[in-house]
Amino acid sequence: MKHFSSVSEPYGKIGEQEIKQYTITNPNGVIVKILNYGGTITNIIVPDKKGEFGDVVLGFDSLSGYLQKTNPFFGSLVGRYANRIAHAKFKLDGKTYSLAANNNGNSLHGGIKGFDKVVWTSAPVSDSSLKLFYESMDGEEGYPGKLSVEVTYTLTLNNELKIEYTASSDKPTPVNLTNHSYFNLSAGADSTILDHELMLNGDKYTAVNTSLIPTGNLPDVKKTPMDFTSPKKIGNDLGRVEGGFDHNWVLNKKKNALELAAALYHPASGRYMEVYTTQPGVQFYTGNFLDGTLKGKNGKIYVKHAGLCLETQHFPDSPNQPSFPNTILKPGETFHEVTIYKFSVK
Repeated sequence: MKHFSSVSEPYGKIGEQEIKQYTITNPNGVIVKILNYGGTITNIIVPDKKGEFGDVVLGFDSLSGYLQKTNPFFGSLVGRYANRIAHAKFKLDGKTYSLAANNNGNSLHGGIKGFDKVVWTSAPVSDSSLKLFYESMDGEEGYPGKLSVEVTYTLTLNNELKIEYTASSDKPTPVNLTNHSYFNLSAGADSTILDHELMLNGDKYTAVNTSLIPTGNLPDVKKTPMDFTSPKKIGNDLGRVEGGFDHNWVLNKKKNALELAAALYHPASGRYMEVYTTQPGVQFYTGNFLDGTLKGKNGKIYVKHAGLCLETQHFPDSPNQPSFPNTILKPGETFHEVTIYKFSVK
């Protein structure tokens, strides 16, 4: 009988810090590889309808790739606040906090050195599960409070990659955690994701201004290019959205319930991925800023739309938008969110 297996190997060094790559394999032969640097998912290897295995996430062959300034968060854990905060500022309990303005005057994905660029304390929990821990100090990247974060990656017998996020803080602070994997279910056979079919379980999305900051409006997707309530080819309406898709969908779900957020299908390979989450939103991003300058795994050039992200999250700029679901974590509370990427064929 086949079993789960978990091994770790050296993946290089950052200064004196050892970087490790953990490889988890389930009895079906599905493989997930994760770094303690940035909690980065480097590989997800799953079968197609013919039973041939392929790697369905974008990334690099070595640590030096992930350390490039131009690495667009491939596979990373993102925090303390995923997505954007307007004008790199927010007010909390009467005090204004200033963050790094690292994205057109706004703050993006936790700042200059977000959770994607730190070395996490890592330990296998079992042959199918890896736990990562990071303590973000009070004032780090401008955020208040010492935040203790635990992220557990688990590969299941049902070919699910489960990501569980837990955090606590000694002061009120905004928290929004996600994983920033770029998927291409063709496993390198197609240079773009335009032929993938996507369903997003959301009737509304957060409208944004030209800096991709939410306006506060939640328009209906019906009769617009944003309508993915039934599966459709990503390429169908991509040209009708200026700059491409990079928007947050408001999910149709009960608060805190683990429910289906998205389903992605690649007809040629038969690979099918479902996304379940407890979070209220999902950012669908079509790799619009990829431009053919990055050389990825096996020397593959990543062109525009080479991969897509389905980042489960709270809404962008929530600390400045009181009508959005709350992202302020208070002392004595526990932040807890779960996202599952489930792989199958059809």
